[in-house]
Amino acid sequence: MDIRRADQRYPGGDPTTGIATRHAFSFGPHYDPDNLRFGALIACNEERLAPGAGFDEHPHSHTEIVTWVVEGELTHRDSTGHETVVRAGDVQRLSAASGVRHVERNAGPAGLTFLQMWLAPLTPGGDPAYEIVRGIADATPYAVPEAGAMLHVRRLSPGERTAIPDAGHVYVHVAAGEALLTDTELAPGDSVRITDARGVEAVGVSGAELLIWEMG
Repeated sequence: MDIRRADQRYPGGDPTTGIATRHAFSFGPHYDPDNLRFGALIACNEERLAPGAGFDEHPHSHTEIVTWVVEGELTHRDSTGHETVVRAGDVQRLSAASGVRHVERNAGPAGLTFLQMWLAPLTPGGDPAYEIVRGIADATPYAVPEAGAMLHVRRLSPGERTAIPDAGHVYVHVAAGEALLTDTELAPGDSVRITDARGVEAVGVSGAELLIWEMG
């Protein structure tokens, strides 16, 4: 079990343009050969955009891109013709496949915080695809079969317990609130990488929102 605190993430973005990013995995100038991926997960970026800020059109390929909004609204537009506003509780997935371009922007009047998680597909290539699920429920895991992964959303009230899936690789990210995992308190932005998870539980300390990736 490998616990990573929020302040251990690599800083990125450009504060002068209203973009602040914290990267959980190796990227760009913060290259770390020992932190390239965990299971299928190759990026878990916390993005904060000021009103009007955003990422201009840029390319992706051979990546499953899953987005979760913590607060605010994210405007997404991609080269396959999709234009969507993603809100808290929605799961958005862009399968970059052989290549796609997209724009992400905070077009709203308030600040935006979202998580963007990249997964390596089992088979590269193919045609780009897009999906959004509105208001995903705790009991409804979101499958990304292209990467052999499953996303579980768990919202915990104080004292409430939840089982962590038994799997070869499990990645737990605290999106909001505080929780206990094997007696270790976790705060927003903290994450845990668990190998060969068996019988692990999380307990809510305050109103907590956990994103849990179950991978082989």
